[in-house]
Amino acid sequence: MELTANAKINLTLDILRRREDGYHDMRMVMQSVTLADTLTVTPAQGGEGRAVSNLHFLPTGGKNLAQMAAAAFRASTGLGGEVDVSIQKRIPVCAGLAGGSADAAAVLRAMNELAGAGLSPAQLAEIGRQVGSDVPFCILGGTALAEDRGDVLTPLPPLPPCHIAACKPSFSISTPQLFSRVNVRKIVRRPDTAGVLAALESGDLAGVARRLYNVFEDVLEPRRLAEIREIKSTLIDCGALGASMSGSGPTVFGLFEDQARAQDACDRLGESYRDVFLCGPAGPTV
Repeated sequence: MELTANAKINLTLDILRRREDGYHDMRMVMQSVTLADTLTVTPAQGGEGRAVSNLHFLPTGGKNLAQMAAAAFRASTGLGGEVDVSIQKRIPVCAGLAGGSADAAAVLRAMNELAGAGLSPAQLAEIGRQVGSDVPFCILGGTALAEDRGDVLTPLPPLPPCHIAACKPSFSISTPQLFSRVNVRKIVRRPDTAGVLAALESGDLAGVARRLYNVFEDVLEPRRLAEIREIKSTLIDCGALGASMSGSGPTVFGLFEDQARAQDACDRLGESYRDVFLCGPAGPTV
Protein backbone atom coordinates (compact mmCIF):
# COMPACT_ATOMS: atom_id res chain seq x y z
CA MET A 1 0.00 0.00 0.00
CA GLU A 2 1.14 3.52 -0.75
CA LEU A 3 0.01 6.19 1.70
CA THR A 4 0.44 9.90 2.32
CA ALA A 5 1.54 11.08 5.78
CA ASN A 6 0.71 14.75 6.34
CA ALA A 7 2.68 17.06 8.60
CA LYS A 8 0.96 19.22 11.21
CA ILE A 9 1.35 22.74 12.53
CA ASN A 10 0.23 24.22 15.83
CA LEU A 11 -2.04 27.22 15.44
CA THR A 12 -1.84 27.53 19.22
CA LEU A 13 0.17 25.75 21.91
CA ASP A 14 -0.52 26.21 25.60
CA ILE A 15 0.79 24.29 28.62
CA LEU A 16 -1.71 24.14 31.46
CA ARG A 17 0.00 22.16 34.21
CA ARG A 18 2.62 19.55 35.03
CA ARG A 19 1.08 16.17 35.80
CA GLU A 20 2.06 13.74 38.50
CA ASP A 21 3.26 11.29 35.83
CA GLY A 22 5.82 13.83 34.62
CA TYR A 23 3.95 14.78 31.48
CA HIS A 24 2.16 18.09 30.94
CA ASP A 25 -1.47 18.86 30.22
CA MET A 26 -1.62 20.71 26.93
CA ARG A 27 -4.23 22.73 25.06
CA MET A 28 -3.46 23.16 21.38
CA VAL A 29 -5.19 23.84 18.11
CA MET A 30 -3.57 21.57 15.54
CA GLN A 31 -3.82 21.64 11.77
CA SER A 32 -2.79 19.13 9.10
CA VAL A 33 -0.92 20.55 6.11
CA THR A 34 -0.23 19.29 2.60
CA LEU A 35 3.52 18.92 3.22
CA ALA A 36 3.73 15.14 3.43
CA ASP A 37 5.88 12.01 3.35
CA THR A 38 5.00 9.09 1.07
CA LEU A 39 5.07 5.58 2.54
CA THR A 40 4.93 2.19 0.88
CA VAL A 41 3.98 -0.63 3.25
CA THR A 42 4.37 -4.25 2.15
CA PRO A 43 4.38 -7.61 3.97
CA ALA A 44 7.95 -8.46 5.01
CA GLN A 45 9.60 -11.26 3.07
CA GLY A 46 10.71 -13.28 6.07
CA GLY A 47 12.31 -12.07 9.27
CA GLU A 48 11.70 -8.78 11.02
CA GLY A 49 10.29 -5.85 9.12
CA ARG A 50 12.49 -2.85 8.33
CA ALA A 51 11.91 0.83 7.69
CA VAL A 52 14.06 2.41 5.02
CA SER A 53 14.04 6.01 3.85
CA ASN A 54 15.93 8.56 1.80
CA LEU A 55 17.52 9.85 5.03
CA HIS A 56 20.42 7.55 5.88
CA PHE A 57 20.57 8.55 9.56
CA LEU A 58 17.07 7.38 10.50
CA PRO A 59 16.83 4.05 12.36
CA THR A 60 15.62 1.09 10.31
CA GLY A 61 14.52 -1.34 13.02
CA GLY A 62 12.33 -1.30 16.10
CA LYS A 63 13.35 2.21 17.14
CA ASN A 64 11.81 3.71 14.03
CA LEU A 65 8.34 5.09 14.86
CA ALA A 66 6.89 3.41 11.78
CA GLN A 67 8.02 0.00 13.02
CA MET A 68 6.96 0.86 16.57
CA ALA A 69 3.48 1.54 15.20
CA ALA A 70 3.41 -1.81 13.38
CA ALA A 71 4.45 -3.61 16.57
CA ALA A 72 1.80 -1.76 18.60
CA PHE A 73 -0.87 -2.78 16.08
CA ARG A 74 0.12 -6.45 16.25
CA ALA A 75 0.27 -6.39 20.07
CA SER A 76 -3.12 -4.68 20.38
CA THR A 77 -5.05 -6.72 17.81
CA GLY A 78 -3.20 -10.01 17.42
CA LEU A 79 -3.51 -9.39 13.68
CA GLY A 80 -1.08 -8.63 10.88
CA GLY A 81 2.47 -9.73 10.27
CA GLU A 82 5.81 -8.04 9.96
CA VAL A 83 5.91 -5.28 7.35
CA ASP A 84 8.58 -3.46 5.40
CA VAL A 85 8.11 0.30 5.23
CA SER A 86 9.71 2.51 2.59
CA ILE A 87 9.52 6.23 3.43
CA GLN A 88 10.12 9.12 1.07
CA LYS A 89 10.81 11.83 3.63
CA ARG A 90 9.77 15.38 2.77
CA ILE A 91 8.82 16.50 6.27
CA PRO A 92 12.05 17.59 7.99
CA VAL A 93 12.94 15.69 11.16
CA CYS A 94 13.11 17.27 14.63
CA ALA A 95 11.12 20.19 13.26
CA GLY A 96 7.95 20.46 15.35
CA LEU A 97 5.91 19.13 12.41
CA ALA A 98 5.19 15.59 13.69
CA GLY A 99 6.94 13.90 10.76
CA GLY A 100 7.69 10.69 12.64
CA SER A 101 4.21 10.60 14.17
CA ALA A 102 2.66 11.12 10.74
CA ASP A 103 4.61 8.12 9.41
CA ALA A 104 3.51 6.01 12.39
CA ALA A 105 -0.12 6.98 11.81
CA ALA A 106 0.12 6.02 8.14
CA VAL A 107 1.51 2.60 9.08
CA LEU A 108 -1.40 2.03 11.48
CA ARG A 109 -3.87 2.85 8.70
CA ALA A 110 -2.02 0.49 6.36
CA MET A 111 -1.93 -2.35 8.90
CA ASN A 112 -5.65 -1.93 9.48
CA GLU A 113 -6.31 -2.40 5.75
CA LEU A 114 -3.76 -5.15 5.13
CA ALA A 115 -4.98 -7.20 8.11
CA GLY A 116 -8.65 -6.54 7.37
CA ALA A 117 -9.09 -5.52 10.99
CA GLY A 118 -11.82 -2.97 10.33
CA LEU A 119 -10.82 -0.76 13.26
CA SER A 120 -12.40 2.67 13.46
CA PRO A 121 -10.24 5.81 13.41
CA ALA A 122 -10.88 6.19 17.15
CA GLN A 123 -9.65 2.64 17.77
CA LEU A 124 -6.54 3.27 15.67
CA ALA A 125 -5.94 6.49 17.60
CA GLU A 126 -6.07 4.52 20.85
CA ILE A 127 -3.29 2.26 19.56
CA GLY A 128 -1.41 5.33 18.34
CA ARG A 129 -1.29 6.74 21.89
CA GLN A 130 1.12 3.93 22.74
CA VAL A 131 3.54 5.21 20.11
CA GLY A 132 3.42 8.97 20.66
CA SER A 133 1.19 11.83 21.76
CA ASP A 134 0.91 13.31 18.23
CA VAL A 135 0.02 10.01 16.56
CA PRO A 136 -3.74 10.13 17.33
CA PHE A 137 -4.02 13.56 15.70
CA CYS A 138 -2.06 12.37 12.68
CA ILE A 139 -4.48 9.45 12.30
CA LEU A 140 -7.53 11.75 12.29
CA GLY A 141 -6.02 14.82 10.62
CA GLY A 142 -7.79 18.05 9.69
CA THR A 143 -8.27 20.71 12.36
CA ALA A 144 -8.66 19.74 16.02
CA LEU A 145 -8.40 20.90 19.60
CA ALA A 146 -5.83 18.67 21.31
CA GLU A 147 -5.91 18.38 25.10
CA ASP A 148 -4.49 16.23 27.91
CA ARG A 149 -1.10 15.07 26.59
CA GLY A 150 -2.19 16.25 23.15
CA ASP A 151 -3.94 12.97 22.41
CA VAL A 152 -7.50 13.86 23.45
CA LEU A 153 -9.01 15.37 20.33
CA THR A 154 -12.07 17.41 19.44
CA PRO A 155 -12.61 17.98 15.70
CA LEU A 156 -13.01 21.64 14.74
CA PRO A 157 -14.30 23.53 11.70
CA PRO A 158 -11.58 23.61 9.02
CA LEU A 159 -9.03 26.36 8.73
CA PRO A 160 -10.27 28.64 5.91
CA PRO A 161 -8.45 28.23 2.57
CA CYS A 162 -5.02 29.84 2.74
CA HIS A 163 -1.38 29.42 1.80
CA ILE A 164 1.23 28.44 4.37
CA ALA A 165 4.90 29.33 4.11
CA ALA A 166 7.05 27.30 6.51
CA CYS A 167 10.76 27.53 7.28
CA LYS A 168 12.89 25.26 9.47
CA PRO A 169 16.14 26.81 10.73
CA SER A 170 19.25 24.64 10.61
CA PHE A 171 19.30 23.98 14.36
CA SER A 172 17.23 21.49 16.34
CA ILE A 173 15.50 21.99 19.69
CA SER A 174 15.29 19.40 22.46
CA THR A 175 11.64 18.96 23.45
CA PRO A 176 12.47 17.59 26.95
CA GLN A 177 14.83 20.51 27.48
CA LEU A 178 12.13 23.00 26.52
CA PHE A 179 9.64 21.38 28.88
CA SER A 180 12.23 21.50 31.66
CA ARG A 181 12.43 25.28 31.26
CA VAL A 182 8.68 25.80 31.51
CA ASN A 183 7.36 27.06 34.85
CA VAL A 184 3.62 26.87 34.33
CA ARG A 185 2.94 29.31 37.17
CA LYS A 186 5.15 31.94 35.53
CA ILE A 187 3.66 31.81 32.03
CA VAL A 188 2.59 35.39 31.40
CA ARG A 189 1.40 35.24 27.79
CA ARG A 190 -0.93 32.51 26.62
CA PRO A 191 -2.69 31.95 23.31
CA ASP A 192 -6.29 33.11 22.96
CA THR A 193 -7.48 29.59 22.26
CA ALA A 194 -11.14 30.50 22.71
CA GLY A 195 -10.71 33.30 20.19
CA VAL A 196 -9.16 30.90 17.67
CA LEU A 197 -12.04 28.47 18.12
CA ALA A 198 -14.54 31.28 17.53
CA ALA A 199 -12.64 32.46 14.44
CA LEU A 200 -12.61 28.93 13.02
CA GLU A 201 -16.35 28.64 13.67
CA SER A 202 -16.99 31.84 11.69
CA GLY A 203 -14.47 31.07 8.94
CA ASP A 204 -12.36 34.11 9.84
CA LEU A 205 -8.80 33.46 8.60
CA ALA A 206 -7.48 36.83 9.79
CA GLY A 207 -9.02 36.19 13.20
CA VAL A 208 -7.15 32.90 13.46
CA ALA A 209 -3.89 34.35 12.14
CA ARG A 210 -3.68 37.26 14.56
CA ARG A 211 -4.13 34.83 17.49
CA LEU A 212 -1.36 32.39 16.53
CA TYR A 213 0.79 31.79 19.59
CA ASN A 214 3.11 29.17 21.08
CA VAL A 215 4.21 29.45 24.72
CA PHE A 216 7.43 27.55 23.95
CA GLU A 217 8.75 30.65 22.20
CA ASP A 218 9.11 32.34 25.59
CA VAL A 219 11.53 29.71 26.93
CA LEU A 220 13.86 29.50 23.93
CA GLU A 221 17.52 30.37 24.31
CA PRO A 222 18.02 34.05 23.38
CA ARG A 223 20.04 33.31 20.24
CA ARG A 224 17.46 30.77 19.05
CA LEU A 225 14.60 33.14 19.84
CA ALA A 226 16.31 35.90 17.85
CA GLU A 227 16.42 33.67 14.76
CA ILE A 228 12.81 32.56 15.21
CA ARG A 229 11.75 36.20 15.46
CA GLU A 230 13.75 37.12 12.36
CA ILE A 231 11.96 34.44 10.32
CA LYS A 232 8.59 35.59 11.67
CA SER A 233 9.46 39.16 10.75
CA THR A 234 10.29 38.11 7.18
CA LEU A 235 6.97 36.29 6.88
CA ILE A 236 5.03 39.30 8.17
CA ASP A 237 6.98 41.68 5.91
CA CYS A 238 5.98 39.51 2.96
CA GLY A 239 2.30 39.78 3.86
CA ALA A 240 1.57 36.96 6.31
CA LEU A 241 -1.56 37.60 8.36
CA GLY A 242 0.21 36.00 11.32
CA ALA A 243 3.21 33.80 12.09
CA SER A 244 4.24 31.40 14.85
CA MET A 245 6.54 28.52 15.75
CA SER A 246 5.08 25.02 15.43
CA GLY A 247 5.27 22.49 18.25
CA SER A 248 8.59 22.49 20.06
CA GLY A 249 10.14 24.05 16.97
CA PRO A 250 12.12 25.23 15.36
CA THR A 251 9.89 25.44 12.23
CA VAL A 252 8.17 28.80 11.81
CA PHE A 253 5.13 29.26 9.57
CA GLY A 254 2.97 32.10 8.31
CA LEU A 255 -0.61 32.15 7.04
CA PHE A 256 -1.24 34.04 3.78
CA GLU A 257 -4.35 34.89 1.81
CA ASP A 258 -2.31 35.47 -1.35
CA GLN A 259 -0.26 32.68 -2.90
CA ALA A 260 2.15 35.04 -4.65
CA ARG A 261 3.05 36.67 -1.34
CA ALA A 262 3.51 33.27 0.29
CA GLN A 263 5.79 32.24 -2.57
CA ASP A 264 7.74 35.47 -2.20
CA ALA A 265 8.27 34.68 1.47
CA CYS A 266 9.54 31.21 0.57
CA ASP A 267 11.88 32.68 -2.03
CA ARG A 268 13.32 35.20 0.42
CA LEU A 269 13.75 32.65 3.20
CA GLY A 270 15.18 30.16 0.71
CA GLU A 271 18.17 32.46 0.25
CA SER A 272 19.25 31.65 3.82
CA TYR A 273 17.58 28.33 4.66
CA ARG A 274 17.40 24.91 3.02
CA ASP A 275 14.12 23.66 4.49
CA VAL A 276 11.48 26.06 3.17
CA PHE A 277 8.04 24.89 2.07
CA LEU A 278 4.89 26.29 0.50
CA CYS A 279 1.85 24.23 1.45
CA GLY A 280 -1.79 24.55 2.49
CA PRO A 281 -4.28 23.17 4.99
CA ALA A 282 -5.18 19.47 4.66
CA GLY A 283 -8.49 17.95 5.65
CA PRO A 284 -9.18 14.89 7.79
CA THR A 285 -7.56 11.63 6.67
CA VAL A 286 -10.89 9.77 6.96
